[in-house]
Amino acid sequence: MVRKTSIWVVLSLALVSSHAQVASHTPTVFKPAQAARPAAPSVQNASTKAVARVNGSVLTDADLLREEYAIFPYARQHNGGIPKDLAPQIRSGALKMIIFEELVYQEALRRNMTVTAARLQRAQADFRGQFSTPDEFNAFVKSEFNGSQQLLQEKVRRSLLIDALLQAEVESKCKVSAAELKTYYDTNPARFERPETYRFQSISILPPQAPAATQAKDMRARAESALKQARATKSAEEFGLLAEKISDDDYRVMLGQHKPVPVSEMPPQVVKSLAAMKTGEVSDIIQVDQAYTILRLQEHTPARKVKLEEAKAQLGKELQEKKRNQLRSALDKKLRDNAKVEEM
Repeated sequence: MVRKTSIWVVLSLALVSSHAQVASHTPTVFKPAQAARPAAPSVQNASTKAVARVNGSVLTDADLLREEYAIFPYARQHNGGIPKDLAPQIRSGALKMIIFEELVYQEALRRNMTVTAARLQRAQADFRGQFSTPDEFNAFVKSEFNGSQQLLQEKVRRSLLIDALLQAEVESKCKVSAAELKTYYDTNPARFERPETYRFQSISILPPQAPAATQAKDMRARAESALKQARATKSAEEFGLLAEKISDDDYRVMLGQHKPVPVSEMPPQVVKSLAAMKTGEVSDIIQVDQAYTILRLQEHTPARKVKLEEAKAQLGKELQEKKRNQLRSALDKKLRDNAKVEEM
């Protein structure tokens, strides 16, 4: 059986990839829960060694570590560490991100963008509200900002300026129009084609690992017995319980249930049998190579093309995210082209 990759690895790799593309992400200061918990070491434990300079402004190990924990919040499940096989990718993505944020912040200052006192006060209140108790908040400020409320306020102001510039240069420009959706739909027809599929349950009699002279006869006898029992079932549940009890294939642990299978992925004899059946019917014995199988048809879905109305919600999100990433990457390139960036 193929071992399944653990979900946190998949997610973390996806995050690393998206950060490497300078994808959307809330400025790190607004992620206190990850840094505040004791299991994740404070970034104050990091050195103040420079990891990059952006137009002379120094970014340190502490800035980088804070961003790494934002990308990989599971660090607290690994005693504050990042798995060695993921560390280079996460570090690279985090470095790109802190440089990008610094470039955006400097551009906001260059444009004389400001944050109103009311907006700053509201953001600080929202930030404090993410903590369970005042003591937890104070512990975070002490750990991350040496107890300085002023330093925290400046970090919040910085994040708000970054957000404001990104809103102006990215978010306000990444909306997808109805015309763009229609154009994409019309020019990518294959993506919206859905093949003919069958959903069914199975009971399989498989050849033994050690072949014997009488195996074919014994298998056929087992298959005949299985067919008789299968045809006596009155529901999907009864068929599934039988499959769980007598089937040799791995689907028995799922009551014989298969997800919808495209016709192109099934042997011709299986397709022929399913095509002649009605929903809820049980097939005859079907031989595939040396195995015997019995199927119960649950659903037949003809080939079709997904209509634009069905696809537009998800498609709109995908196209908007694609446009967002393109705009952010373009902004990153533009700012870098006009800046002096040194990675240490």
